Order: sequence, then structure tokens, then C-alpha cells
Amino acid sequence: MADRFDLRRDIQFNTRVTSATFDETAHRWTVTTDKGESISATYCIMATGCLSQPNMPKFKGADSFKGAIYHTGNWPHEGVDFTSLRVGIIGTGSSAVQSIPEIAKQAKHLTVFQRTATYSVPAVNAPIDPELVRQIKADYAGFRKRNNETMVAAYARFAIGDKSALEVSPEERNRIYEEAWKVGGIMFLYASFTDVLIDKAANDTAAEFIRGKIRSIVKDPATAKLLSPDTVAGCKRLCADTGYYETYNRDNVKLVDVKSAPIEALTPTGLRTANAEFEFDAIVFATGFDAMTGSLNRIDIRGKASLPLKEKWEAGPRTYLGLTTVGFPNMFMISGPGSPSVLTNMVPSIEQHVNWIADCIRDLRVQGVASIEAQQQAEDAWVEHVNEVANATLFPSCNSWYLGANIPGKPRVFMPYLGFPAYVEKCNQVMAAGYEGFALNKS
Repeated sequence: MADRFDLRRDIQFNTRVTSATFDETAHRWTVTTDKGESISATYCIMATGCLSQPNMPKFKGADSFKGAIYHTGNWPHEGVDFTSLRVGIIGTGSSAVQSIPEIAKQAKHLTVFQRTATYSVPAVNAPIDPELVRQIKADYAGFRKRNNETMVAAYARFAIGDKSALEVSPEERNRIYEEAWKVGGIMFLYASFTDVLIDKAANDTAAEFIRGKIRSIVKDPATAKLLSPDTVAGCKRLCADTGYYETYNRDNVKLVDVKSAPIEALTPTGLRTANAEFEFDAIVFATGFDAMTGSLNRIDIRGKASLPLKEKWEAGPRTYLGLTTVGFPNMFMISGPGSPSVLTNMVPSIEQHVNWIADCIRDLRVQGVASIEAQQQAEDAWVEHVNEVANATLFPSCNSWYLGANIPGKPRVFMPYLGFPAYVEKCNQVMAAGYEGFALNKS
């Protein structure tokens, strides 16, 4: 792709941005790098990613372990060979359910440390049917348009449900869930029924269906019980896997509950929980990311009056449309807090942001505008709206990285916005109204 569109000449690799500072007089940003460079630009676009800053727990004795330590978010490009090794993996979230079955195939023994059980559905990854490819390419524009009209901007491989999970018979409900389970993918939760993510009773039906699958797959009842979540299905990121639950039937895999007996420390030979010692040759941290804001907070970003972004957001991120934030003119965010981002198919979501920002910059140049900045009233109203939408759903009902709950000391704020088509319509309305909610400075 980079070669096809001749992108390499516009990319500087192996370079870390250390700071970005806004000059109020010149209406320009100054960006510095770890190479000692200083770059001046009219606009600063933060495309730093929602899940790009790995979260590494600070366990006591972390430097004492003599074996190899890996993080699923910093995986070596050359790969890792776990053949004949005793491996411990900490975490059972999305990256864990993908890596655990693969590590188990190699390792002499794999011990999985779980704090909170995860809902996971089959990914059912397979080669794409050539006939389906032909059909999609015959109507690419229509295909993309239909995707963008769904709540999560994603294609469902089965008919999207238009009924409540509670208005059909138990037999019909299970038939629909079974069909979605066999097709695979996270649309199981988003598309089977209309109310699974907003009504607890409806959600209970999906949660119990998944728990029933876990009990039917995992042979050991005690392990199956530990793997069965008791939270709302989907309030934490729904995972999609290939053989995750089946992996616990292997003789070389053991599940350890660290909610009842937490990890106390790493040791030279492994790790210690509240009631046991474990010896490992390698430890894998599948402990996720400092989501949404982590990658931005790694950079010293300073807006008007040298206000640090990290300081402005110390009580939680505040944005207008997830694209901009008050006090930081001419700075845009791709998939920022307050935008659909991680609750969507990310490619269409990112493209919508890129197109909106590009059109905005074009308009500003034509109008001779020196800077654009969100207004406080608009930001406050948007933050309130994002919270209202979230609180009308079941998403905030558990401690998830959507809320920043996986990072000690991080404010509990539900960061993504639910509802892609409504969001796109709002962005288009703002632009059509001459950038309503923004202050445009021509001087």
C-alpha cells in the first residue's frame, strides 16, 4: 500500500515525537522528536492510536525474574519459540484469547492467570469465498455505504435482528444465537437482537448462552465455572477466538484464579500469588493498553498558555466530537475520546475522521482562517451527550478499559461514543453550519 500510493517519502520512521507546543502568536505548532529535530506546522494531527500504549503492571520484584518477559502489545517481530518451555501468561482479554491457544501448542506447560473471566465468541476465520469477493467488488460503494449505516460500521454475515431478545420464545432466541455463533465474530452481540446492549434482562439471555457454550466445551466443571463471566456481556470488549475454550482441555494448560489469590510479586524463578509459587522459563503479559488517552499522554502536548493536555484531562478526557479539545487550536485527533473509535469497525471510523479533517483544513485555507478551536459550550454539551448515550446502555456497568479502569489512578470516564451513523450525521451538520461550535480566527 505504501509503495502503491508513494507514501514512504512522507513518512519518517524510527522516530518518537517527544513534544508538541502551540504558538499563540504565530498560530503554529512546534513538534520535537527524540532525534533532536524541531518541526513547525500550521496543523497538528494526532493519529497515535486508541490501543497503542501497552499497560505493564508494576509488580513487586519485576526486575528480578531471570527468564524472558514479553508483552502481547510489544511482540518481537521475529517471533517467539516457546517449545519445551514453562510459560505463564497474565491476563485473559482480547490478546490473551488469541495467544493462549498458540502458546499452548508449543509450550511444555502453560499457566494462565485470570483475574476476570472473558466472554469470547468463535472468530470462524477462514479463506473468503471467491464468490463473496466478487459480489462485494461488484458493488463496493453500496457495500461500504451499508456498513456505515450500522451502529458499529461493520458487515454482519447474518441477518441483523430487528426484535427484542425478550419478545421471542426461548427456542427461537437460542436458534438465532446458535446461528450467529456458527457464523462467528463479535456481531453475535451487536446484531442478533436490538436490545442486548441496553436491557439487562435481554443481555442475560446472551450471557447465559455463552456460558452454556463454555460449559459444553470445557470438560473440567471447575475450570468451566472459572471461565464463565458473571458480568454483563459486552460491557468489556467482546473477544473473538480460535479454539480458546478448547485449549483448557489440554493436559499442559492450567487456569489460576488471581481474583481470590492475587499475584504478589515476580521472583527470580517465576511469580508468587497469595497462596502459591510458580516457576517459569518465560512470562507473557497480556495486560492490555492504556486505552484512548495513553498514547497522547506520552507526548508533552501543550496548548494555549502552555497548558499541558495531560493536566486538562486529569479528571478525564474532554473533547468536541472526539476530534478537538478546547485550548488546543489547530490540533485534531483521529479516533479521540468522545468519538465512536473502538466501538466501531476501525477502518471506516478512521476514514471518516481523516476525510472530515482534510475537508476542514481545505475550508480553512480557502477562508483564510489562521486557527480553529472548539468552544467551551460546545465541548461541554458534547461531553454531556456522550455520557447520556453511554448511560442509556449497559457499557458502563463494569470496570473496563472503555472507562480506563485497567489503569491504576486513571479517572473513570466512558470514553467512546456509541452509534456511528448518528455521529457521522452530527459531524456533517457541524461542517455544513460553518463549523458550529468552533471559533475561527482569521488574524
